[in-house]
Amino acid sequence: MSKKILIADDEKNMIWAMKKALKSENYKIITAANGIEAVEKAKNNDPDLVLLDLRMPQKDGIEALREIKEFNENIPVIMITAHGTMESAIEAMKIGAIDYLPKPFDIEELKIQIRKALDVGDMKEQINFLKEELKNKAGKVIIGNSPRMKEVLEIVNRVAKSIATVLITGESGTGKELIANAIHYNSDRENKPYIKVNCGAIPESLLESELFGHEKGAFTGAVSRKLGRFERADGGTLFLDEVGELSLATQVKLLRALQEKEIERVGGIEVIKVDVRVIAATNRDLKKMVKEGTFREDLYYRLNVIPIELPALRERKEDIPALIEYFMKKYCREMGREQIRISEDALESLLQYSWKGNIRELENVVERLVILSQGNVIYRDDLPKEIRFQKEETATFILPEEGLNLEEVEKNLIEQALKKTNYNQTKAAKLLGITRHTLLYRMDKYNIKRNY
Repeated sequence: MSKKILIADDEKNMIWAMKKALKSENYKIITAANGIEAVEKAKNNDPDLVLLDLRMPQKDGIEALREIKEFNENIPVIMITAHGTMESAIEAMKIGAIDYLPKPFDIEELKIQIRKALDVGDMKEQINFLKEELKNKAGKVIIGNSPRMKEVLEIVNRVAKSIATVLITGESGTGKELIANAIHYNSDRENKPYIKVNCGAIPESLLESELFGHEKGAFTGAVSRKLGRFERADGGTLFLDEVGELSLATQVKLLRALQEKEIERVGGIEVIKVDVRVIAATNRDLKKMVKEGTFREDLYYRLNVIPIELPALRERKEDIPALIEYFMKKYCREMGREQIRISEDALESLLQYSWKGNIRELENVVERLVILSQGNVIYRDDLPKEIRFQKEETATFILPEEGLNLEEVEKNLIEQALKKTNYNQTKAAKLLGITRHTLLYRMDKYNIKRNY
């Protein structure tokens, strides 16, 4: 596709000359005769580059440049003038011009400058695209409309703009890292370093060096100075995953870093100030660990300034259909397949499953289904055996010799659950291990009146 170039100059001869010179380059040329027209055409035509004369009637080039940058800071602008001074060049560069070309200029030089400017514009677009992709991959997408998840996301929205330390707790696979990502990328530090440390994956002998760095010769193998994660995260955010795995010795040093906002490298004597926002996460019960003496109480309270507890997937089953749809689309897109849907009987089995591995387990199951499925519909028989036969494996109900009417039993159990909960449908659904939506469907099926 041809690149669009806006040329703004009050000299008709100059516009004619530049258009003629650029004709062989296959650019689409748009022209403007004054500063006001230049701003309007920049807004309406989305050019890839603007060549802007410094001296123009109605609105000069500096003012036009300023307004163009206000509505699209990524448009590259080259200032052109016969009246330029170093002061005006500096002012234009400060506002956002990427180059400055005095008249008279060589046509070949102009072409070179244009190519460079267009390359800069393409690079900015690519960087912005990659930033958005990185944010998405880092967890900007959080699925959940259940009451518990709405509470979590409300806390995330409130705390993101602060610099308060956050402690995220929850079972393995519930999405603690996604929440940490959401806090960072919605904070004022989103463009600053975001450093992650899995405290359980690094040997204890190396963890102190990883967190705080070391000096050359601090220990065998320390052949040069190394910056730790705290220094690398300076000005940004440090995510400490599995913080419950830290030894007591490392906990002491972490506490000092949080309290004093300073660290010392291993083998060093220099005190280094750091400005780091810490987000910690764990699937362990830190309160219990404090009582047992394996986690420092003062560190626990220093980390637990803003607590966020993530619910297990079995506690937010109403989110399962949306999560399945999201993962289905993700893996169908990655594998170049047409969209696959889940049948009602398969969805019912997925809703009844306990999901001990939480969202991570659900995602793995969906990925497996997409890989192995031969059609565009997933049926119950396509599900893994542990999901299909979960009820048979865990059932305690013994079928009478004479048999029974399953629908009558189901209706009776629903009525009992409703009476027991005073017709609170959410609580009744929980007692029955189904979603409220499924309960309402079966109440309608058996003509059970809804007492509101």
